[in-house]
Amino acid sequence: MRKGILVTLLVSLLSAPTFACDIDGKTGIVEENNLYIPVGQKSNGGITKEEFDDVIDRIEEIYAPIIEAKGKKLRIVRNWDDGTVNAYARQLGNTWEVQMFGGLARHETITRDGFATVVCHELGHHLGGAPKKGSWWGGSTWASNEGQADYFGTMKCLRKFSEKDNNIAIVKNLDVPAYATKKCQEFHKSEEDIAMCERGAMAGMSLAGLFRALRNLDKELDFTTPSTKVVSKTDHNHPQPQCRLDTYFAGALCDKDHYSDFDQDNATIGVCNRSEGYDLGVRPLCWYKPAN
Repeated sequence: MRKGILVTLLVSLLSAPTFACDIDGKTGIVEENNLYIPVGQKSNGGITKEEFDDVIDRIEEIYAPIIEAKGKKLRIVRNWDDGTVNAYARQLGNTWEVQMFGGLARHETITRDGFATVVCHELGHHLGGAPKKGSWWGGSTWASNEGQADYFGTMKCLRKFSEKDNNIAIVKNLDVPAYATKKCQEFHKSEEDIAMCERGAMAGMSLAGLFRALRNLDKELDFTTPSTKVVSKTDHNHPQPQCRLDTYFAGALCDKDHYSDFDQDNATIGVCNRSEGYDLGVRPLCWYKPAN
């Protein structure tokens, strides 16, 4: 009887879907929290249901064919009526799923581009390549780790999302800090590319505001005050809020082609690397440990 129970338990574990932002699904793009923002709650920010659906429509249009070409199916679940302030990804056989919640979309810090970056982050768990989360059984899982999903979000996905927009006109309505504009101008040549970089930076700032609010942090997060933490090995979990802002900004700055894929095993492909002479635009050392 005891042997039968153990076999049943093992089969259940092996056949169960795995989740990211953590593998057991207890957290999402942010840590587990009790905040719940129902439909209709007054807020000074957040996006509308029309914006929620439009962002997801556009990202589905871009990525469904990309994922289909890999023999998989993309499914983005639209939980608008659910007030959960989170989002997560999981794989169920050949279906690559993203769960998006209305509560996160209604949070006062969330902008349209910030919300798009959340969807992109969750897609990044599926498509973001190495480094990947560790497995309970040793080795790696299917899911790109948290920092890598953040980097993919602004470097690859948000650029695809925004490339057909009039980015110069959009940026004129954003309060972009002078420092972010200056750095975007250093990395990118055309006005459109600079504007897309600025949009990525401000999308990251939107999410930094969410992380700061959920942790009740007093200190402002800023592009000019990057994290000074240096990890001894790559951290696969949620980095600290300033470190995550640094990662979003790095993704926006990196001038590598946003149609060049990340590699599933080699973390140096398709990204900006210190070994190539980059000092900004690289994954921050507050979560990423380069191989050399």
